Amino acid sequence: MSAWDESFDFVVVGSGGGSMVAALAVADAGKTSVILEKTDKVGGSTSMSGGVFWIPNHPLQAEAGVEDSYEKARTYLDACVGDVGPSTSPERKDMYLRMGPAMVTYLRDKGMPFIRGDGWSDYHDDLPGGCPESRSLLVELFDANKLGEWEPRLRRGPFDIPVRGTESRNLQLMKRSWAGKLAAVRLGLRITGAKLLGKKLVGMGAAIQGRMLQMALSQGADIRLDSPVGELVEENGRITGVVTEKNGKPWRIEAREGVLINAGGFARNAEMRAKYGPQPSSTDWTNANPGDTGEMIEIAKTHGAATDLMDQAVWLITSLDPSGFRAFHVLDIAKAHAIMVNKDGRRFANESQSYMANGQAIYESGSVPAYAILDSRHRDNYPWGATMAGKTPQAWLDSGYAKVADTIEDLAAKIDVPADNLRATVERFNGFCKTGKDLDFQRGDKAYDRVFTDPSIKPNPCLGEIGKPPFYAIEVFPGDVGTYGGLVTDQFARVLRDDGSVIPGLYATGNSTASVTGKTYPGAGASIGASFVFGWVAARHAVGTMPN
Repeated sequence: MSAWDESFDFVVVGSGGGSMVAALAVADAGKTSVILEKTDKVGGSTSMSGGVFWIPNHPLQAEAGVEDSYEKARTYLDACVGDVGPSTSPERKDMYLRMGPAMVTYLRDKGMPFIRGDGWSDYHDDLPGGCPESRSLLVELFDANKLGEWEPRLRRGPFDIPVRGTESRNLQLMKRSWAGKLAAVRLGLRITGAKLLGKKLVGMGAAIQGRMLQMALSQGADIRLDSPVGELVEENGRITGVVTEKNGKPWRIEAREGVLINAGGFARNAEMRAKYGPQPSSTDWTNANPGDTGEMIEIAKTHGAATDLMDQAVWLITSLDPSGFRAFHVLDIAKAHAIMVNKDGRRFANESQSYMANGQAIYESGSVPAYAILDSRHRDNYPWGATMAGKTPQAWLDSGYAKVADTIEDLAAKIDVPADNLRATVERFNGFCKTGKDLDFQRGDKAYDRVFTDPSIKPNPCLGEIGKPPFYAIEVFPGDVGTYGGLVTDQFARVLRDDGSVIPGLYATGNSTASVTGKTYPGAGASIGASFVFGWVAARHAVGTMPN
């Protein structure tokens, strides 16, 4: 038997989405846990995210009069996800759909102030079972000062502003609508008020993880930073503990009931990206957290763990601005007066579809890198990444980040694409704008296509002509917020071997795993939703409180 330096009932590796809900479940059972986070911040990529859960049939839907059910959600998952391997098994889908609503109720009872993502449609709402009204949840803003000494240890995202719920949609239209102007005024007053009151308001993913951290600490959770795990300890075929570090030396921790891996994927590991993912790719394109380096997946593999879907990621159309900032364009590429083209000057996707679908399209069509083509109305009226609408920064032009020209032909020359092709693409697209029907990619046909658009654009808010000079071209890449493949797990989040057998004592959730939604992102917050659900399931299964 191993000699242990410490012993807990449950050991959690990583502090992302599913970690603290797992710790809560262990505490509820009267047992002990420890969360080991290798970086100096708590929260993982969830803290840096838009802060959304995708949980079908959650209780806030019924309270708002939105019709949903297990059966409808299962029909949708079967239609858009299908069966692409063991991670999308009927049993896994069933567990996700059954336990999701129960977990929402569990966290609400502990004080989590959920907000329904009103109007944030499923990403493939046109498929059977799709929900155009939204199955997504967010949370209220959080005052990080309530964390006390833990406040500076909470990881934040690149857009650290206290945006509430779905306000970002209106804020993008502050130059176009009274609702946008009102949202901007409210945000300004909120920021000013918080400063006067000494609050540190956080929104989006930081609000989720700030509240989860507060809940976990209140129940006595042991959370350790700068504590990387270098080994899983296996005895007689069972994972019985981990080897971490303490004061720069190995520290052996027993896990009597199990170990949960929730350490993210491998978005920041260039070697693993080159080995498993589509090419070209770069760690410079990712918005995953700095600890997303994949070693726990590789360590688990040495104990026989199976992997799947390692070529998948949650792709985002991304550009690298002159300062080196990774700007992602989920909201602004969906707006009118913008298209994407490849090196042949041709469109290759529905620009307003989901970010993961756009990332898959850019790879499948061989369009890496591509170009976003904007006319002056897009720059005048809508943000681009972190740059607000209005004057285009001179640094964009001086650095070559943005090419600008008064004619489409001159723009084509500046980005080295065939001028005749680009002109034909623009003219065909402009024809669609007049009729409101995109005959090539059906942009605007789904409810989701219209979520981040400008409703003042008629007849189709997704389609605005590329017609008013100057015209802009910006190189874009398939960035990501994390990889989407990893360890294969069963419906109880137990890690499996290639032959389908269970590795006793080892569980996994989040981006460390092959996703229950396979190669598809069904709606906003699918990765966070699944991370929470299977983290909760894993802990309850390990400590014996999970119903069969």
